[in-house]
Amino acid sequence: MNVTVELVNEDDAYIIKNVYPLYLHDLAEIYGNYPNEHGIFEESNEYRTLNDQYDIQNMWWQKPDALFPHLIRVDGRPAGFMMIASAPYCNKGIDYFVHEAFLLRPFRGKGIAEHSAVELFERYKGKWVLFTNPSSETNQRGQQFWRKTIRNYTNNNFIEEFGETFDGYKLIFRFENTME
Repeated sequence: MNVTVELVNEDDAYIIKNVYPLYLHDLAEIYGNYPNEHGIFEESNEYRTLNDQYDIQNMWWQKPDALFPHLIRVDGRPAGFMMIASAPYCNKGIDYFVHEAFLLRPFRGKGIAEHSAVELFERYKGKWVLFTNPSSETNQRGQQFWRKTIRNYTNNNFIEEFGETFDGYKLIFRFENTME
């Protein structure tokens, strides 16, 4: 199994955009979200088609010095994505933020997501933060994944806490991997 994590340019942005609705569908189970009246997982009813939804994501390809959209491939097939943000899209004192991470179901449970996360942590050195749904009832799998991945990567040198974020109350993970 050949796993690659590639920074995606505008020419291949459509691949992440094709997978994105599946990510939002998965999140709906965790957050209790429902599709809008047009069947799109967006709060606003102004989004009537997936094409409308694609336009929201365009900023990821318009800020190449601050936003880093990565496509995960397994044996050449799209398997998921990890969207990494840096300043000014992070809180002060943070260098990198895992904005979104998703792996398609056929690829889960095989170490692909952890491999991909570690590859990106190694690619971008600095102070990291990520957060996820704090509910252990609906998001146990996500919490366990990030806890295990970050614990293994940092040799248990990270902070895990609950707190307020720009996206509400979350389970927050912080660690640092600055160059020595």
